[in-house]
Amino acid sequence: MAHEVDYDQRLACAKRAVSDASVVCRLVQQDLENIQSTAKDDRSPVTIADWASQAVIIHRLMTDLGHAVVVAEEDSARLREPEHEFHLQRVVSAVRHVWTDATTEDVLDAIDHGGPTTDESEHKIFWTLDPIDGTKGFLRGQQYAVSLAWIEAGEPVVGILGCPNLSTDFSRPFDDPDPVGCLYFTYAGAGVYEQKLGRPDSQAVHIRRLAPAEGEPVRVCESVEAKHSNQSQTGQILAKLGHAGEPARLDSQAKYAVVARGQADAYLRMPTKKGYVERIWDHAAGALIATEAGCAVTDIAGELLDFGCGRGLEKNRGIVCAPPALHGRLLGAIAEVG
Repeated sequence: MAHEVDYDQRLACAKRAVSDASVVCRLVQQDLENIQSTAKDDRSPVTIADWASQAVIIHRLMTDLGHAVVVAEEDSARLREPEHEFHLQRVVSAVRHVWTDATTEDVLDAIDHGGPTTDESEHKIFWTLDPIDGTKGFLRGQQYAVSLAWIEAGEPVVGILGCPNLSTDFSRPFDDPDPVGCLYFTYAGAGVYEQKLGRPDSQAVHIRRLAPAEGEPVRVCESVEAKHSNQSQTGQILAKLGHAGEPARLDSQAKYAVVARGQADAYLRMPTKKGYVERIWDHAAGALIATEAGCAVTDIAGELLDFGCGRGLEKNRGIVCAPPALHGRLLGAIAEVG
């Protein structure tokens, strides 16, 4: 692969960044009740974790690589307002668990380096980041992900998912948080690896997805929140294929990892309303990880996902992720259902 050393460097840096951010997110999630009771805002923990995670990751990218264009969701505008002093203090405190000498201004500047003012249309290569993917899962104390991907010419080339509550044990329920978690990482053509989160010396296991046996029940990954995907339509699609298995319900791009490692057969995200556009940071890392594990990832029309249209997947509708043979059957069933 061209520039292999460069990709290795980017991957190593991104793994450290996501691992650091996952530590911060875990600490905030463990303090959910205290933050909510103090801030009088049920969403305060996730906003604090979002800001802190984004600051930590961007700081690591800038420190290790010297320069980084980052397209992310958050900016520091609210944090700079006097009425959000509580949030700012908690963000800085969380960040300092891994970025020990961070000043308040350092943290604010790092957050803004990836905010909405970044014009990704001017860049053919950039990082896209979701500092907390799976807001509802985070707030329930369940599954969420820290997602980082490197985009070149509209395609993810490096992908890292930190899943702090996801277990390597398939028998562990998704609503039972794992104390260690998983890290998934890849770059295009290198295959995908699973490693214990926060343990860089642990063995990294290469995962490769096998196609489900013909005639077996199809187990699909769905969001816990029904409004995120048209679950009724998913049921109609699976009925075309025969017997449907028990769905795997969890939040965030961890669904891509669950399909990549064979714990579920497919991930379907059916549009719930006309005109809705998915965000690139919600799919870039996960889609690459699933693809490198041997899955096909397209929209519901069978078109490849185009990450080169700005902050949204403007040319795509919905998501279909599955091993190739099943993927083709799912697209056929989708066409039948309409």
